[in-house]
Amino acid sequence: MLQRTGKPALIGVLSAALGVAAAELLAAATRPAAGPLVAVGGAVIDAAPTPVKEFAVRTLGTNDKPVLLGTIALVLVLFTATVGILSFRRRWIGIAGAAVFGIAGAAAALARPAAELYDAVPSLFGAAIAGFLLYRLSRPSREVVINRRKFLRAAIVLSGGALIAGGAAETVKRVRGGAITKSREAIALPAAADPAKPLPTGIDPGFYSEKLYRVDTALTVPRIDVSTWKLRIHGMVGKEVSLSFDDLLKRPLIERDITLNCVSNEVGGPYVGTARWLGVPLAPLLAELGVDPAADQLVARSIEGMTIGTPVATINDGRDAMLVVGMNGEPLPLEHGFPVRMLTPGLYGYAGACKWITELELTTFADYDAYWVQRGWGAEGPVKTASRIDKPKPFADIQAGKVSVAGVAWAQGRGIRNVEVRVDDRPWQKAELLPVPSSDTWVQWHYAWQATAGPHTLSVRATDGTGAIQPEQRVTPFPDGATGWHTITATVG
Repeated sequence: MLQRTGKPALIGVLSAALGVAAAELLAAATRPAAGPLVAVGGAVIDAAPTPVKEFAVRTLGTNDKPVLLGTIALVLVLFTATVGILSFRRRWIGIAGAAVFGIAGAAAALARPAAELYDAVPSLFGAAIAGFLLYRLSRPSREVVINRRKFLRAAIVLSGGALIAGGAAETVKRVRGGAITKSREAIALPAAADPAKPLPTGIDPGFYSEKLYRVDTALTVPRIDVSTWKLRIHGMVGKEVSLSFDDLLKRPLIERDITLNCVSNEVGGPYVGTARWLGVPLAPLLAELGVDPAADQLVARSIEGMTIGTPVATINDGRDAMLVVGMNGEPLPLEHGFPVRMLTPGLYGYAGACKWITELELTTFADYDAYWVQRGWGAEGPVKTASRIDKPKPFADIQAGKVSVAGVAWAQGRGIRNVEVRVDDRPWQKAELLPVPSSDTWVQWHYAWQATAGPHTLSVRATDGTGAIQPEQRVTPFPDGATGWHTITATVG
């Protein structure tokens, strides 16, 4: 049985592997976004229901993309193994199976928001190679399978071809990526015309995030040539413009410390962080173009097709909404939007922080729903008041005596007035707040707890600058951000 099915299955898998590798090589050399694996993965992400997306982010974190690509590869292996077995019984099945593979990849590529007609070509090219190989190797009936020498020869040729094509594709990607990295490193950012305020004395070294979180739908990080990058601003404006990266650097830049957080963040979750950002203020730029008073939404589009809608009112109300060109004293990292991203303090990332931005369109909420709004998320995305215990860690074993309880709280734009800590069911106690440069950053807090032996429950809540207390009721992130008091347990010995 293994002789009759195992070898044909392997021939099917290896033929498909060579086809996929060839398709990826063609895409890498011409248009990386057209690669079949990325195209299919992107289509799966777009089609996945919101609960599935939230489960993936909550459970897998930043590993969600590798897991998705691995799952796609597993499904492809099972499918092509089946096609391989059947093609040695009916030769036309190999052609049909390859056609299904090619059409699915092409359809997925064309369904992407930033798709071009050419994007179908790599998948169809790879499918043609896989189909041809299966047709040739399944003739005459079972000979290549029964004859061990011919089978080994075919397996070696297919494996070698797949490895060579796949390696070449990765080499092309690395060369392209290396050139982009070098061009980024060569950028000399000008000094800010309006620099950030010096950090207050007494601030904790952990004020800036050691590594800012990353949550987005891009399966591979876009690598954009800054020398050819353009930002188009159009729609309900008096005049349209197209700006280069150098055009932005010639404008007066502002520098600000701002905390950014993702709407997918669960209570106590990690998807929040603070950095020092350098960018072009949006409000004066848009004012120069003459925005139609009826325009109430600014739609940002990224190079891979993501759309993010931001209320125009949040750009013109005095907050430091900007087109970011630098982060923590350097050009933007590739994974955080190089060469330019948008940032709107006080809004969750999905509503005001488009990465890899190439286009801004002035429109209305009535006329257009951005990517996440189409999937049921709230349209405006204001950040909710939140707080988190970072120390001690959940389920920690600690010694009796004086214990430092510490964490962060945030309510960008409103600021934090108070943070309180409760141990078990005792009264709430005020924590000490460390100084902050502005209301657009999180606040670090500290509480000295006289810990006694036994198990204990610690809770935290914050009061924002308006006097509103953080809600106790637990609410999931969907559709406009989580609420609830972060609570941990610890055992004191």
